[in-house]
Amino acid sequence: MSVVALAIDALLPALDVIGHSIGTESDSENQLLIIMIFLGLGIGPLLFGPISDSVGRKPIVYVGFVIFIIASFICLNASSIEVMVIGRILQGIGLSAARTISIAIVRDTFSGDYMARIMSFITVMFLLVPTFAPALGKLALDIYNWEAIFYFQLVFVIVISVWFWLRQPETLHPEYRIKFSKTLILDGTKELFKYKQTIGYTIISGFITGSFMVYLSTAQQIFQHQYKLVDEFPYLFSGLAIAMAASSLSNGSIVVKFGMKKIATIALYMFFTVSLLYIVLFYNSKNPSIEILLAFFALQFFSIGFLFGNLRALAMQPIAHIAGIGAAVTGFISTIMAVPISAIIGRNINGTALPLFVGFLVCSSLAIIVLKIINSYLKKNNLS
Repeated sequence: MSVVALAIDALLPALDVIGHSIGTESDSENQLLIIMIFLGLGIGPLLFGPISDSVGRKPIVYVGFVIFIIASFICLNASSIEVMVIGRILQGIGLSAARTISIAIVRDTFSGDYMARIMSFITVMFLLVPTFAPALGKLALDIYNWEAIFYFQLVFVIVISVWFWLRQPETLHPEYRIKFSKTLILDGTKELFKYKQTIGYTIISGFITGSFMVYLSTAQQIFQHQYKLVDEFPYLFSGLAIAMAASSLSNGSIVVKFGMKKIATIALYMFFTVSLLYIVLFYNSKNPSIEILLAFFALQFFSIGFLFGNLRALAMQPIAHIAGIGAAVTGFISTIMAVPISAIIGRNINGTALPLFVGFLVCSSLAIIVLKIINSYLKKNNLS
């Protein structure tokens, strides 16, 4: 999963340079280099997840890495935004195998609040990469060129592939192995939709992922263009990533005691409250000082750190018997939701960061509504 974070975040300091190299004309076109990899991350699991329920988890990860390597060379040789976008989508499709299978492996091995604990520690690793990835991208850009960022990603993937081969056993239980058929995806999806709480928590995850994706695609624009912090950007981005990593690490320590559902609920309301407070304080005004903006971002990402692992664990809890398909379809739904959310909100960020927090507020409000519907359903059916 750390490879996914590296492929996204290492490119952030180089968006303008890459855009100039391939002839983009606006910040919104540069944002596509971040947004479109998420499109691939959403599409790929629909293929890889079901097949992994049939042939096993490990082979699918290697297939995904091969696709990523091919896609990286497409990006390296891109001369237009169209080719670069195709390469980024294919990168996302390749990395979706590692991302989806990681979730399936966790569900194969653990359950309940302990699953959320393990998911939190994996999320910490996923979030630690952004603490150095932008700085690494900036270093490669300053010393070599933007192509060096892609070459480093390739080396990283090869190292991870060898490590995964040596250290990770196959986790698909023989009794859960499903015979591959033309209707495997359709049958698995029908089975998945029987679990209303899984779909509900997946939709909430889509709103939160969309919020975070807006930040990823616009952070460079906000810090470098609005605040003129070109050299400082990688370090500011890294510092904010630490806030999420800290809360994810804390979640791994407390989730067994307090429960993933309770923690996720509190974090969601915190996310809503911080968004509303920012809008009230800075509506129709210029950007606040960088210190205040960073404080609000840190609070937001601290709450998101409690949400990511717990929401995925809550969604996966009832579907151990179709973990591969479940991880695929839930990942597809949340990511496909997140892509248009990010594109719509990101297009409105021009002079200030206010539209970003408006987007946070709208997404968290909708997520709270869905949470109330889930709770009502579980209570009605004596499932809570």
